[in-house]
Amino acid sequence: QVQLVESGGGLVQAGGSLRLSCAASGRTFSSYAMGWFRQAPGKEREFVAAISKSGANTAYADSVKGRATISRDNASRDNAKTTVYLQMNSLKPEDTAVYYCAAGNSGLRVTRGGYDYWGQGTQVTVSS
Repeated sequence: QVQLVESGGGLVQAGGSLRLSCAASGRTFSSYAMGWFRQAPGKEREFVAAISKSGANTAYADSVKGRATISRDNASRDNAKTTVYLQMNSLKPEDTAVYYCAAGNSGLRVTRGGYDYWGQGTQVTVSS
């Protein structure tokens, strides 16, 4: 059973930090690129960050560049889950959204269509 489970969201004041996590299982997700997207109320889901399967390459939306860092721990013999992280610093009220983790086997992609599996999302709320 494929599962992408996000965690780490919550309420934070502007200027604060959060670290989101996504635990992926049910496939060999160590062979998948992973991404984070977000969706604010009334808006389209938008790309935030992505990381290649090896972790060597990353991509960021301009809106979070310099404030976000994506990283990953690939599955190993001791841990069947691949986990991807999104460290967000200097948070702004406009970062408020539901954050979704996604996995795709089409290489590093910045569009929704490049991803095959999605999590249920975790809410991030930044107060001013």
